[in-house]
Amino acid sequence: MSAVLARPRPRPRPAALAALLALAVALGLAGCGGREPARTASAGATEPVQAVALLNARLRENDLAGFAREAAPPDLHAPLAAAWQAGRTRWPLEELPFERRIPGMLAALSADDAETRLRKSFDRQFAHADGEIRAAAQALGLFGEKYLQGDRRLSDDERAHYVQLVKAVTTWGAQAGLGDTRRGHAAIPKLVLAARGSGVRTEADFRRMGMDESLRRLGPMAGALKDVLRGYGLDLDAALDGMVLTEESRDGDHARVRMRYPLAGATIDTAIAVERVDGRWYVSDFLRHARAAAGAAATGAPTPPTTPPTTPAPTTGSPTKSAADAAKKPTSS
Repeated sequence: MSAVLARPRPRPRPAALAALLALAVALGLAGCGGREPARTASAGATEPVQAVALLNARLRENDLAGFAREAAPPDLHAPLAAAWQAGRTRWPLEELPFERRIPGMLAALSADDAETRLRKSFDRQFAHADGEIRAAAQALGLFGEKYLQGDRRLSDDERAHYVQLVKAVTTWGAQAGLGDTRRGHAAIPKLVLAARGSGVRTEADFRRMGMDESLRRLGPMAGALKDVLRGYGLDLDAALDGMVLTEESRDGDHARVRMRYPLAGATIDTAIAVERVDGRWYVSDFLRHARAAAGAAATGAPTPPTTPPTTPAPTTGSPTKSAADAAKKPTSS
């Protein structure tokens, strides 16, 4: 009789769990660290490996504005800032999945009753629902892989990397104990405090503050998210610190860099294209996206999808270097 009368537990909402898993993937891609920005100066990447290492260093320091400066040549910075101010782009946040939900997430976390409301929501949707969460995570992982395989906006490099990330994070999400009440309740005030501290709640705030200031304010928020994920066993700092970068090939102004790093018990092993512009090296996919976003400022149109470039075949190799060592390598003009 009690079983008949018992109210069924609400299943975790797919959108909520998708956002959580996507956030984990996003932070894994970006490598947002848990420290305050060191604001270290940089003259740009003079070697292919440095193009990746410098971006990792900026994001390891929570310096999202610094990431934007390193990821695109100086002549793109003003057009990107103009497109951001006009609301035509949110690059480099557009490198993350579910980027359009970021203002809504910040608004929900910044609300006056956020802690109480989110705690009740967690208890309804996630508390002690590990079985449902595990099934949802596995289903979302399969959906994510299929979606990535069919997304024509992605380059072959992006697709190969992201599929590995989705598999690793799906496995983590199914085993992480996301329904643990103690950890869930402890995470909420950390996220609420960081969101309120950012001062960014709406699209209007993004426009008013502009690209550099908005990204600067989101740095501590990224650190708080990273800290929460670490509490669930997803240590993205360890993934970045364990990353090994190798120049795989070079052909004139084009090169390929292999990245190998641990994530959630898996080893991510992938190669990405980099290219030289005015004597400095940049990650080709980020550069492609930045150029498209900057072009929207001139045309007044939304950022269009672009055709991924074809990357050159490997020609030469060079010794393996860690991301940390490459980031510290002296630069020259």
